[in-house]
Amino acid sequence: MTRYALLLRGINVGGRTKVPMAELRQLLSGLGYAGVATLLQSGNAVVECDHGPGELVAEVERAIGDRFGMAVPCLVRTEEQLRGVIEGNPLATVHDDGAKLLALFLSEAPDPELLRHNDPTRLDANHIRVGERVIYQWCPDGARNAPDVRRFVEQNLKVSVTARNWNTVCRLREMLAG
Repeated sequence: MTRYALLLRGINVGGRTKVPMAELRQLLSGLGYAGVATLLQSGNAVVECDHGPGELVAEVERAIGDRFGMAVPCLVRTEEQLRGVIEGNPLATVHDDGAKLLALFLSEAPDPELLRHNDPTRLDANHIRVGERVIYQWCPDGARNAPDVRRFVEQNLKVSVTARNWNTVCRLREMLAG
């Protein structure tokens, strides 16, 4: 079985997509996943299953839609993938506050041609770096005062994005290694 971090986009943010974590854990356990745990109230979960990533995403998105009546995009990462995000952080020497460093996870690698014409680093060349299926963004004045990389990427690169602060990324990796 493989352990995955589930990154559910927009859960419990802004009041429109309320999903109690106890109900999410119950839903995921009911799908037959083992080792179900959640982190914070914002759509982070860890599960173990025999599914591949695509099958897992489809099943979780369908189950959330059926149970809660909402479309919630789900991205998944393994412990190895999260370790790669952490070890590959090109802003590691720049940031000093994990709450102000974001990892914007992409549903898939963007088309290289689209990326060439729509490079998100142009939004803030000093604070944004593109990695493998992740964009790193340092927000020294807080995320609310930083360029909206998520919206830019979704509109221009045509991939789904969900962001987590660095503290959450590191904690999810610890849970997966656990």
